[in-house]
Amino acid sequence: MSGNPFFPLNEMSSGSEDTQVMMIPKVDKAIYDQRRKLAGTMVDYKEMRMRYSCAIKEVRTKFDVLNSEFNVRYRRNPITSISSRLKSSASIMEKLNRKGLDFTVENVESSLYDVAGIRVVCSYVDDIYGLAQALAKQDDITVIKEKDYIKHPKPNGYRSYHMIVSVPVFFSDQTRDMAVEVQIRTIAMDFWASLEHQLKYKQEVDNQMQIVKQLTDCAEQIASIDQQMWQVRRQIEASEDLPTEEEVLMEKLRRIDIAISE
Repeated sequence: MSGNPFFPLNEMSSGSEDTQVMMIPKVDKAIYDQRRKLAGTMVDYKEMRMRYSCAIKEVRTKFDVLNSEFNVRYRRNPITSISSRLKSSASIMEKLNRKGLDFTVENVESSLYDVAGIRVVCSYVDDIYGLAQALAKQDDITVIKEKDYIKHPKPNGYRSYHMIVSVPVFFSDQTRDMAVEVQIRTIAMDFWASLEHQLKYKQEVDNQMQIVKQLTDCAEQIASIDQQMWQVRRQIEASEDLPTEEEVLMEKLRRIDIAISE
């Protein structure tokens, strides 16, 4: 009898042609357990990233709702853009290593608060505080930590308002409280931070200390411009004879009546 083209004869048991069975090689139990544990860890890790992704959606929706509310009540949108990100696996592992912790789902969820992140960009500084307060007052939001880098900038000039919040995420079989880092800043602050982030990774630069000083000076100028723009807006709003919310509502109802009668 010729051998099976897919399985060598030495991997086949003896017996009749009708009862030949492939011999399955034995796997060391320790290796099997290790592979099984690794597979389970990968599934758990994938589910963890899914939970953080859903938490981002929950918080982002809250800001979308606040933006819509401000548009109706104050006839302007405080938010110009919202972006989000999940920290990469490499960054998560590096941060856990710095803390002396093993790479496990439990350690990620209990020790890291910036795996999920949202950045909200506003037009004016007072919008930042208004949105932060509105988010913090919501019943299902728990504020874990706040840092005001606007009133207390970093030494390099960085300005932004940071919050770590916990939000419940409802799944089919459980509810999980997930941490999300929120950064709220103005357009000018975001512009400076984006450029500073790019420039600080350029290592081979002449006069690096001078460039750092120039960036710090730029941050001060940008903060001054933010303040001036806010003052200009306040002057414009004070000089306008804006209708009240009731007057706006009555005007909308009048237009509806006219449209129906026509």
